[in-house]
Amino acid sequence: MKQTEKQRKQIILLSVSGPDRPGLTSSLTGILGHYKVAILDIGQSDIHQTLNLAIVFEMGEDAQSAPLLKDILMKSYELGLTIKFTPLSHEEYVDWAVNKNNSRYIITVLGRYLTAAEIHEVAKVIASNNLNIRTIYRLTHRPLPDDPDRRVCLEMNVEGAISDRRKMTADFLEVSSRVGVDIAFQQDNMYYRNRRLVCFDMDSTLIQTEVIDELARRAGSGEEVSAITAAAMRGEIDFKESFKRRIKTLAGLPESVLKEVAQTLPLTEGAERLLSALKIYGYKTAIISGGFTYFGQHLQKMLGIDYVFANELEIKDGKLTGGYVGPIVDGVKKAEYLRLLAQMEGLATEQVIALGDGANDLLMLNTAGLGIAFQAKPIVRESAQHSISSLGLDGVLYLLGYRDRHIEDLISRK
Repeated sequence: MKQTEKQRKQIILLSVSGPDRPGLTSSLTGILGHYKVAILDIGQSDIHQTLNLAIVFEMGEDAQSAPLLKDILMKSYELGLTIKFTPLSHEEYVDWAVNKNNSRYIITVLGRYLTAAEIHEVAKVIASNNLNIRTIYRLTHRPLPDDPDRRVCLEMNVEGAISDRRKMTADFLEVSSRVGVDIAFQQDNMYYRNRRLVCFDMDSTLIQTEVIDELARRAGSGEEVSAITAAAMRGEIDFKESFKRRIKTLAGLPESVLKEVAQTLPLTEGAERLLSALKIYGYKTAIISGGFTYFGQHLQKMLGIDYVFANELEIKDGKLTGGYVGPIVDGVKKAEYLRLLAQMEGLATEQVIALGDGANDLLMLNTAGLGIAFQAKPIVRESAQHSISSLGLDGVLYLLGYRDRHIEDLISRK
């Protein structure tokens, strides 16, 4: 009996395209509803007022296929639509439905401009790894040709079985470096839209300077400290050793200088927009820095950040001693603090986002569920899970799947 019922049922793919306007989907599904068919799958997109609609439906043995198809054809002619019916066998549909249960991934492509050649390069990597693009969405506003702040972000939903994830990541990194766009590759799982904590490195990430360099210039040791800082961020010098050598040169600097430097800290592009949006969306935020607590706390008050972990300068008689208080916050300590915060907030580390630019951030970045090398040195970009170099800090919101119109609507209501 079951086999006879399967043979009697018809499965049809209805493909519709044409100029879009309100009421089209309602009209077509109204006809299908009249004949009491079962919808097995449906998808719709609109690009520049052009509708593309696909419906897979199943007609039971009581359904009258000829009148239904005739009514659909008449309505599509009336609405100026192009329509196509494709019958599917039971075996074809089952094979398609089973294959659609492959793993799914989110590929986010960000840049100031995106050309056809750049999208081609990304799509070529996807195809070479036997993945199929299901949908492409634009998360940013429609770009205007002469906009100096133009930015474009596409989110691609892909599916399939990846044989070599490391190779695919390396392929994306090569394309990103060569054509100048950022490409993030995430698994579409329960954590993708359930991140709850964001941990920031401070110097050259949340702010566009290295504070210790600013202090050293005022202490007369600027060139020496800048050279040590650069080598440490490239991973050429152990962070703890470089920290001790640099801070020693600050001995005798008046405490009042700290306030002067704090008041002139240059925030990174997009920092305020990102922090405002994260607060509205209910994220917890933290600074985990190899810099100094004094400046982290200044930014905490300015931006509404929840936690600060950094190094404590030793001050006596109103002057820096060239020493420090407590443990040095190096790469290992940063990862420890991230895990501690996740535990305090009742989160899995997969729900944590971390951003940093230096070699001492790598452990933290790779401990987080979403680690992002931001405007990072080459060694960091090559070793981190993801990177952003073409946009400001608010580019992180696109990696979380947020759209410009949603972000701006929420911020405007704040």
